[in-house]
Amino acid sequence: MKKIKLISPICIMMAFAVGAVLPISCRKGLLDQTPTTNPSPSTFWKTESDATSGLLGLYAAVRPCFDRDYYFDGQSEYFRCRGTSTTSGNLQKGDAYNGGNYNPTGYGASFDKMFRDLYGAVDRANYVIDNVTKMQASGGSLATSNVLQTIQGEARLLRGLVYFRLICMWGDVPYYTISPNKDADVNSLPRTPIAQIKDSILADYTYAFNTLPTTASALGRASKVAALALRGKLELYWGSWNKNGWPELEGFNSSAAEATTAFTAAAADFDSVINNYGVTLYMGGDPGQIDALGKADVLPNYYTLFTPKANGNSEMLMVFTHGGTGTGQGEELMRDFAGRSHEGSQCWVSPRYEIADRYQSTVTGDFVSPLIPMNPTVPATGNVARTTPGSAVNPNSYADRDYRMKSTLEWDYEVSIGSASQVSTGFVPFIYKTWAGRVNIGGVNYLTYNTDGCNSGYVFRKFVRNYAGQGRSDGDFAWPVIRLADVYLMYAEATNEINGPQADAIDLVNKVRHRGNLPPLDASKTGGYQDFFNAIEQERIVELIGEGQRSFDLRRWRALERVWGPPGSPGVWRIDTWGANQQRYFQNTSELEYQQDYIFRIPPSERDKNPNLTQNIPWR
Repeated sequence: MKKIKLISPICIMMAFAVGAVLPISCRKGLLDQTPTTNPSPSTFWKTESDATSGLLGLYAAVRPCFDRDYYFDGQSEYFRCRGTSTTSGNLQKGDAYNGGNYNPTGYGASFDKMFRDLYGAVDRANYVIDNVTKMQASGGSLATSNVLQTIQGEARLLRGLVYFRLICMWGDVPYYTISPNKDADVNSLPRTPIAQIKDSILADYTYAFNTLPTTASALGRASKVAALALRGKLELYWGSWNKNGWPELEGFNSSAAEATTAFTAAAADFDSVINNYGVTLYMGGDPGQIDALGKADVLPNYYTLFTPKANGNSEMLMVFTHGGTGTGQGEELMRDFAGRSHEGSQCWVSPRYEIADRYQSTVTGDFVSPLIPMNPTVPATGNVARTTPGSAVNPNSYADRDYRMKSTLEWDYEVSIGSASQVSTGFVPFIYKTWAGRVNIGGVNYLTYNTDGCNSGYVFRKFVRNYAGQGRSDGDFAWPVIRLADVYLMYAEATNEINGPQADAIDLVNKVRHRGNLPPLDASKTGGYQDFFNAIEQERIVELIGEGQRSFDLRRWRALERVWGPPGSPGVWRIDTWGANQQRYFQNTSELEYQQDYIFRIPPSERDKNPNLTQNIPWR
């Protein structure tokens, strides 16, 4: 009888840790080993090296639940997600996101896999914490090991991060700290009230803050600053839920006093991150240089921030790393954000037309008159659409805008470096609806950008490498879990909730604006709570687009009705630069569907296994 070969659990753990192909030496005959779910403490969890491998395995389990958060922006108004490059069954390639609905509405029932994989990460975190605790209790040098202490801090931070995502989406969820090696049955646990889970997450973040080094031991590892920033974010969200209410979450009673306490705590944590640890915006927040319209030899610093060149900079307070070429652990930002002209990429995500009007003038510091959508094929002669001032298809309409616009978008006649088989094909100009067509610009012949995935008249430049040499799935960019510009804006939001516009908060918002080469906010934008909130929201839109923040902001602010209109309204069209209607959202949408957009469905498969799991109100 032929022996069946099986990969040992220890090797699986180590493979998760390093992201490598399993070596032959890590294989054992099925008949030569005792099957087990996790490495046995009798053979593993003996040294600091073992614990480090286990921790890296935990990072590898958590990362695929967070490093494609840009898909969530599809649930907002400025970002279109027409599909995903995730592969079902492949945890290392974004399986948690597979099957999700990334449209502005109707998405709440589509994240059963995310729920499952987040709890898989919880199990892995508990497993690491439990075994490292046993190692510390074993005596000797392990009892006082700084390495083990740091590992505990990182594992608890990651557990807190995972539970935070769970409560953001589902509210009350089962909470447990039991290692999967133990006999206790977690499949019958009821949902724990969100307030108790919030306190437990705060405890994990606080433990991590007190334990971790100020500077991460390596790129992709957590630090004291990351723990503090994440704790502040949790407190800010808790303040938002208590201020704005969460009626879809049964048993949640909002409290103005609780909101004030939470906003105050968030502001204190953010203030400490900003002022006590020497972290700065990338390149000091300097906007850098910008090329002329239609050129891309020199791009602003904001663009570079989202390329591997910026890996390791202090603005990125916590990141998840990727292996790059040949590792099988590369990120797929190129594949998702770029089109066929860039290594056969698929343009799964693209900017919506409406985002362009959010980019302000570098001259006035305020909004420009809305762009005018015009069809350049009408009339057939004269091509007046290309020359009409303010036309969305006139390249000159985009002059003197926030530097983050050129860093983030491409519009007609903007260029980027194409590539095939990791070799440059030269600059490819984007011209909407002209896919891989021949065009002469300034006496030079080009093939236009081939990206039929776009239906707005814009494509992304953000996250798209402006050089050849890597395949579409071989990126090594370190994905930001939380970064300093976000902290600046969250601090401004928290302090504004407590005391209205404050001088230091206004200064921080202006620092974020400066990277776009915008002048400081006019006094009219900081005169009162609502004006300053609007200014903060504006910066969050243009600064954080494509980073997975907007959908969560809209829900915690209860802003869906503000953006899309109330239940039963005619709905809102998303259009393109030619003026054609593309998608209509929230047309005659019922109040129930709005409620279902504010809270996600507990997966029916989980409820089938656990009779004590109740369902969220809108999904009953």
